[in-house]
Amino acid sequence: MLIRKPDAISGSNIPPSEITPKEKWLNRRSFISSAAITGAIAVGAARAVDLLAPRSVEAAGKLQTVKSPLTTTGEELTSLQDITHYNNFYEFGVNKNEPAQNAQALPTRPWSIKVSGLVKTPKTFDIDTLLKLRPLEDRTYRFRCVEGWSMVIPWVGYSLSELIKECEPLSNAKYVQFLSYFDKKVEKWHDESQIFWPYSEGLRMDEAMNPLTLLTMGLYGDELPKQDGAPVRIIIPWKYGFKSAKSIVQIKFVEKQPPTTWNDMAANEYGFYSNVNPNVDHPRWSQKTERRIGQPFYAQRHPTLMFNGYGDQVASLYNGMDLRKYY
Repeated sequence: MLIRKPDAISGSNIPPSEITPKEKWLNRRSFISSAAITGAIAVGAARAVDLLAPRSVEAAGKLQTVKSPLTTTGEELTSLQDITHYNNFYEFGVNKNEPAQNAQALPTRPWSIKVSGLVKTPKTFDIDTLLKLRPLEDRTYRFRCVEGWSMVIPWVGYSLSELIKECEPLSNAKYVQFLSYFDKKVEKWHDESQIFWPYSEGLRMDEAMNPLTLLTMGLYGDELPKQDGAPVRIIIPWKYGFKSAKSIVQIKFVEKQPPTTWNDMAANEYGFYSNVNPNVDHPRWSQKTERRIGQPFYAQRHPTLMFNGYGDQVASLYNGMDLRKYY
């Protein structure tokens, strides 16, 4: 089972639409409803809920945050509605609208991450310890999906390197592997796919230690919604979105390149590195442009930036590498 273009697999009757940012949206005193095929937006002091769909999205808790100097874009933010209702989370369905409904079965408390492999001492961190380990930062990043769509998202977290230091990896730990939560009693799509669960992703150690790599516990100042990878995920803003593992339960430090889910499924389409690169097309579509979710149709198409625009911070990681071979 391979990822297809989002337009081909969406299955949603709710097209991405232009929606005001959260701070303006929260000040409204009424809501606008449209026909069932166009969806509805609930407005007011509560967080966005699709009124016309049979789903129950649990409210997330508020987080105490500080502004990060590593926020790297001044572009218009993607609305909370789009971020939470246009998702890739294959454990909870292949269509973009399905995770918002199905992921509400994901149990996020209690939650712990087991650290193992090439470390001085194996450890386990619960989510509340992670939330208090370092000050939580607001960091706005571009988020680019390999399927050709993108968002601008105000994440909350801190550099993954801070957790890695706590884990005390050994000198021969060259890679970091992330394993996501999987329980076939909870996830909805496992019987229909050929994916090898649990979802696995990995980074080279220097990529994981780069300050931009974010251990992520929230967005828009609140705890992560379940469909966005609650309660903890990583965000690597210069790589395609599938590299940013969701709902992480285990971190392994290893010497050799770890197996990763989409690379195992289709190595010719999804490389281990998967850096955003407009010069290396996916075998079934171009990567030269992207479609910005939430913008008007006439303004959606944007040129794709090398390393998603983060080249100044990360290009040196790949000096001397053939990025057509190591895609």
